[in-house]
Amino acid sequence: MLACLIIDDEPLARKGLKEYIQDVDFLRLAGEFDNPLKAMDTLLHQPVDLIFLDIEMPKMTGLDFLRTLSHPPLIIFTTAYPHYAIEGFNLDAVDYLLKPFSFERFWKAVIKAKVRLEGAQPAPAEQPAPEHFFIKSDNRLLKIRLEDILYIEALRNYVLVHTQEKKYITYLTIKAVEEHLPPGQFLRVHKSFIVSLPKIDSIEGNIIKIGSHSLPIGRGSKEDVLNRILQDRYWKR
Repeated sequence: MLACLIIDDEPLARKGLKEYIQDVDFLRLAGEFDNPLKAMDTLLHQPVDLIFLDIEMPKMTGLDFLRTLSHPPLIIFTTAYPHYAIEGFNLDAVDYLLKPFSFERFWKAVIKAKVRLEGAQPAPAEQPAPEHFFIKSDNRLLKIRLEDILYIEALRNYVLVHTQEKKYITYLTIKAVEEHLPPGQFLRVHKSFIVSLPKIDSIEGNIIKIGSHSLPIGRGSKEDVLNRILQDRYWKR
């Protein structure tokens, strides 16, 4: 059983979270508060495993509050603002829920928290990561090193592989390319674009910046993109 707190200045948001928590048998609501300062006494005197934490609140933001805790519980941010996601990740959040979120999305987040707390996630088998692949371009087989790829762009039945030095065109679908890329390093962010996660410089609105290139995030994909970045920790400092 995970003891959890809700810290959110919006009554309707707290009400929705309480209803979700009541439907999960391994969650127990230990308290709800409309600002972080009111939660301190509970945190000091009761065991708390998980906080559902809003960000923009009066007196103190959720991010600033989290920084004051020397040994914080697990944190799931619940906010209407996507632009705090990278900062939330740097504070080791379990997940980042964008309001309004469904019960299905809430369920995925609390399962992550449960797995992390219980250490139940099996260690992946050690396998050598691929370092390159071959494509046919200009009647030649060319070796493309994964670490050189910036992004991959779909052009109908062709794809352009953009690397640090040049770009290559090959007769493949973007789906076929995606199936052969290591998912821990690459992410489909749009129907026409796959990006190398370590090469992302910034996310501004619905645009990913990679060097001088600006790539769109697909409609409805932003939350998945931000959560993937949170999980894979390419932004950790």
